[in-house]
Amino acid sequence: MPNRRDFFKCLGHTTAGLYMLAHGLEASAQGGRKEIRVGGRRLSTVDIHAHAVIPPVEEVIGGTSLGGRGYPDWYVLGDHRIAAMDERGIDVAAISINTYWWYEADRRLAERIVRVHDEELAAWVKLHPDRFVALSSVALQHPELAAEQLEYAVSELGARGASVGGTVLGESNAIAKYDPFWAKAEELGVPVFMHPTNSEQVLREGGLPAIGNQGNIIGNPLETTVFLSNMIFEGVFDRFPALKVCGAHGGGYLPSYFGRTEVACARANANCQNQRRPSAYLRDNILADSMVFSSEALRHLVAEMGVSQVVYGSDQPFPWPDTMDLIVEADFLTDSEKEAILGGNLRDLLGIEG
Repeated sequence: MPNRRDFFKCLGHTTAGLYMLAHGLEASAQGGRKEIRVGGRRLSTVDIHAHAVIPPVEEVIGGTSLGGRGYPDWYVLGDHRIAAMDERGIDVAAISINTYWWYEADRRLAERIVRVHDEELAAWVKLHPDRFVALSSVALQHPELAAEQLEYAVSELGARGASVGGTVLGESNAIAKYDPFWAKAEELGVPVFMHPTNSEQVLREGGLPAIGNQGNIIGNPLETTVFLSNMIFEGVFDRFPALKVCGAHGGGYLPSYFGRTEVACARANANCQNQRRPSAYLRDNILADSMVFSSEALRHLVAEMGVSQVVYGSDQPFPWPDTMDLIVEADFLTDSEKEAILGGNLRDLLGIEG
């Protein structure tokens, strides 16, 4: 199955990177920022789902099995990223580093990798404090270290939360082994954004066909579904009732077919550890971004989870369809509900003023 290095090599031969770079530069040349208005009033928008790579980390991993990764210009933080945000009307983006290739690193190397990631993100945020906040990319394979990393990132660098993968090299990160990290996130009162990696650790090798890029199209929401289901059934939200977790890509398939999840624990041999009905967590501890791409899908997401649990996400710098206008034009949402999804929920969650 393709790894992160293969992904970048392949992507270099596609138009995705060039599209995003040109798109951002065009917006920069035009100047100005798109204003998002609801009910005649300009809203301040926040994006939970934006990614970057940190080229200086190569100085840490060079010469190791993790080195030589490659960092396309369009994926690196720069003025073109701000221009792309302006074009969509995104005021603030929560930047995270995904694919979690550092989960393979030993403790010492993992500590150095995450420190570079977090400090570089903090430096970027310091340059643009009104446009970005950072999420720490903790080394979850070392739970105690991950807790320390989150403490440092939040308390010393001003990070607003963390980003984690759907599993730790195939192991559920909802089992008790990882409680030190979840406990620290609850203690600090910061959310955790979960992003999948094509279900590479969930499915058997070659389990999803390459045609149609099904590892991404099907695998990503599938991995999110498995992660959120594990968090419910393993009782993580009962052990840490104030914990908030946001699942990428509309929460995967979980909200779309939640009826099966709701009755799962009543069936024989379910061995569920959760103390409440699954729907209680879906409307309290779990959030989902808006990346569902159709009006009916957004309506259903809100109906299942509630307005307070849905937040705007773009997946920039990748060229997915945007949901900003979809939310603004939704006839099933009130103006105050649109405002909550577009920015209000995340401002509360991430502690963003404005």
